Amino acid sequence: MFLKFVFLSFCFTSLVGVFGDEVKSVMEGDSVTLHTNITEIKRDDVMEWRFGRQTSTIAKIINGINQVSVYADVLDGRFRDRLQVNNQTGDLTITNITTQHTGDYNVTITSATEISHRFNVIVYARLPVPVITTQNSSSSSSSSASNCSLLCSVLNVRDVSLSWYKGNSLLSIISVSDLNISSISLHLKCLNHDDSYSCVVNNPISNQTQHLNTDLCQKCSDCVCCCYVLEAMVRLVISAVVGVATVAVLVNEIRDKQKKISQTPLDHH
Repeated sequence: MFLKFVFLSFCFTSLVGVFGDEVKSVMEGDSVTLHTNITEIKRDDVMEWRFGRQTSTIAKIINGINQVSVYADVLDGRFRDRLQVNNQTGDLTITNITTQHTGDYNVTITSATEISHRFNVIVYARLPVPVITTQNSSSSSSSSASNCSLLCSVLNVRDVSLSWYKGNSLLSIISVSDLNISSISLHLKCLNHDDSYSCVVNNPISNQTQHLNTDLCQKCSDCVCCCYVLEAMVRLVISAVVGVATVAVLVNEIRDKQKKISQTPLDHH
């Protein structure tokens, strides 16, 4: 009985082949081709492409009657005018792909045997160029060299990392994998007028870089410098006024003393 079970298991395994997932990463707007890895569909083969957890059929080839069908209206028409099927190999091409096409694809080839192949397609949205702005903050300590910082921001992004670099050296990084977050930002202190700083946003297949415009740091430093110059001028004016007032008081006191002395009668003995 045991040997019979082993024999049946071996026969079933030889009739049905299942290959592991193949991961495909693609940029939104590009095309991706899912290969069946066969050179030619056999005469009696039936090939079916399915998508998603509900395994909706999106394409089917019945080679015996030379029939190729594309079901473009399934899933609210998200595949309409986007599917191409190679009638010789069964390869499926998705053109002008969007993030709505992210998911699992399964192809089954049935004849005397059944072979299945799974694909995991990940579609990444195109990244915007980061935006660098300045942020000034006030401080009561006049000994601080600078209270200005730079802010690098990107909007409408998901599953990305944002980084500050000085040349090729990584200074700081923040990563977001939450699909509900659509914007991130990262600070950098305004250190000097150095154009080797850059801000980079990236996902696993692409990146966008914004280099620091030295005018931003210059304006930042000038702002702080102007604040210190203005403070120094105010103090100088106050000191001058106090000094003039002090001199005036001293002069008046001296004059009063001289006047009292001149009015005092001299004693004659």
